[in-house]
Amino acid sequence: MSIPSPLQVLVVDDEALARSRLVTLLGDCRNPFAQASAQATQAVQAMELLQHRHFDVVLLDIHMPGSDGLALAQVLAGMAAPPAVVFVTAHAEHAVQAFELDAADYLTKPVRLERLQAALQKAWRLLLTRTTVRADVAQAETILIRDSNRTERLPLAEVLYFKAELKYITVRTATRSFILDGSLGELEEKYGEHFLRIHRNALVSRQAARALQKYQDPQEGEGWALRLDGVSEQLLVSRRHMAAVREMLARQ
Repeated sequence: MSIPSPLQVLVVDDEALARSRLVTLLGDCRNPFAQASAQATQAVQAMELLQHRHFDVVLLDIHMPGSDGLALAQVLAGMAAPPAVVFVTAHAEHAVQAFELDAADYLTKPVRLERLQAALQKAWRLLLTRTTVRADVAQAETILIRDSNRTERLPLAEVLYFKAELKYITVRTATRSFILDGSLGELEEKYGEHFLRIHRNALVSRQAARALQKYQDPQEGEGWALRLDGVSEQLLVSRRHMAAVREMLARQ
């Protein structure tokens, strides 16, 4: 998965003037382009935004009321796919701690456009590296398929979707189908970084998802289905999971 352009940036600072300056500077960034898509005045507010929306980069002040920026960065570091963190602060003494938290860069106020642009380039490279690492991990992971005649390891990267049937789970690749014992809940918990729940009976590969298409069902009426690379079959998307599917497609 490629990193989107413009980068979606969350600006976190308790000072209104500092936030305003960063928003203005972000609008002038060109390589890569960046967009201040949300602002927060404290760590708690920022965390609420991060739980419901995707951000590529967080421009993060350190000294704020309540939990400081370093504490928030520690929480972000534990996320499955964290945004890149660029600290923006008036104090230089926390630089070592910042880089121990895998920060992309550390800027001191007042921030200059050239310095912010360089920090975003570092953030971009960090995001690309993390994306590559996650893809390599997915390629290395396998699922053990057993039936009465054989046992084989199926690379997780080949799986397009898991679909719950009456008493078993269908595992679909571009060329074959397999039967797997277990539950979708267990698979979602284990492989949720690579697969998304789109219906109570289906998990799909995030990498294989391509487009939403309308369908007309004689019994259920009009709805939406997800088209995947590698198969002609379309999988129904429930209303409950529609927002998550749209967000996934927007990030590709």
